[in-house]
Amino acid sequence: MHRQLGELGAYGVAVPEAYGGAGLDYLSLALILEEIAAGDGGTSTVVSVNNCPVCSMLMAYADEAQKQRWLVPLARGAMLGAFCLTEPHVGSDASALRTTATRDGDHWVLNGVKQFITSGKHADVAIVMAVTDKAAAKRGISAFLVPTSTPGYIVARLEDKLGQHSSDTAQIVFEDCRIPADCLLGAEGEGYRMALSGLEGGRIGIAAQSVGMARAAFEAALAYAKERESFGQPLFAHQAVQFRLAEMATRIDVARQMVWHAASLKDAGRPCLKEAAMAKLNASEMAERVCSDAIQVFGGYGYVSDFPVERIYRDVRVCQIYEGTSDIQKILIARAFA
Repeated sequence: MHRQLGELGAYGVAVPEAYGGAGLDYLSLALILEEIAAGDGGTSTVVSVNNCPVCSMLMAYADEAQKQRWLVPLARGAMLGAFCLTEPHVGSDASALRTTATRDGDHWVLNGVKQFITSGKHADVAIVMAVTDKAAAKRGISAFLVPTSTPGYIVARLEDKLGQHSSDTAQIVFEDCRIPADCLLGAEGEGYRMALSGLEGGRIGIAAQSVGMARAAFEAALAYAKERESFGQPLFAHQAVQFRLAEMATRIDVARQMVWHAASLKDAGRPCLKEAAMAKLNASEMAERVCSDAIQVFGGYGYVSDFPVERIYRDVRVCQIYEGTSDIQKILIARAFA
C-alpha cells in the first residue's frame, strides 16, 4: 500500500516535480490526507509526517546535494522519512532538548534519546534536532539528516499504542552515532526555527487527518442509522438521532473550511501560524466528539470491534496530542493577539 501511495505522489504532494514530487500545493495535501485518513488514521500519519515536516524542511533548507540524495526518493515514496524532535522528558517544550551533536573533525557525533517517533523503525532517514551549543538555548539547536542505517541509530522500543497501529511509533537512542559533516541541514543553530516552520504545515496535515477520520465515523453512523431498526422504524427516523447526525455533519464541515483556509494561506505565502493552530485545535477536538457521537449512534455495537467506529475513535485521540497538544495550540493562538 505504501508503495502504491508513493506511485500516486502522496509522499511528496507539495514537492516540485523536478524533485520527485507531485508538484501540487498544501490545499491538495489537505484533500489527500483527508481521504487517506478516512480509510486509515495510522497510514495518514505516516504520509503526513513524510510530507510535513520531512519533505517541507528539505525543500526549504537542504542544499542541492541533499535534495538529490534525500528529497527526491522521499517525495517519490522510494524512501520514508522520520522527524526526531520529542524526547522522553520533553514534549511541547522543544527548547529543552538534551540530545547533543558534537563536532569531531569532519563528522558530527550524536548522543541522546528521542521519543514517540513516527516511522522511527521503518524510516530510511530521520531529521534529528540536537543541541550543538548548550549556552545558546534555542539558538544552539541544529538539524541533522541521519540515515537510519548508521551505527548508533538504535530502535530501543516500539510503543504499544491505543490506536494508529498501522503506524510504528518508536523510541530512538543515539549512541555515539557518527555522521558526516555534510549531514547538517541548513545552518548550525537554526534548527529550532526550522522545526517550527516544518510543524506549521504539519498542523494543517493533522487537522486534515482529523476531518477525514471524523468523516469516516459520521458516514458509518449514518449508514447504520438507516439500516438498524428501533421501535419498528429505522434509527434515522428518530429525531434525536437526526439531530445528533446533523450536529456531527456541521462540525465536520466547519473544521474542513478552517483547514482549507489555513492551507490556502500557506499556499499564498502568507503567515498562517495562528490559522494552522486554530485548524488543528478545532479539527482534533471536533473529531473526538464526532467519533464519540458515532459510537453513541451504534450503541453497544459501537463499543466492539465488529464495526469501524471503535478503531476510528482510538486512532483520532492522538490528534489532540502530537505536533503540539491542544493547550499548545491555544498558546500559539493567544500569542498571535499580543
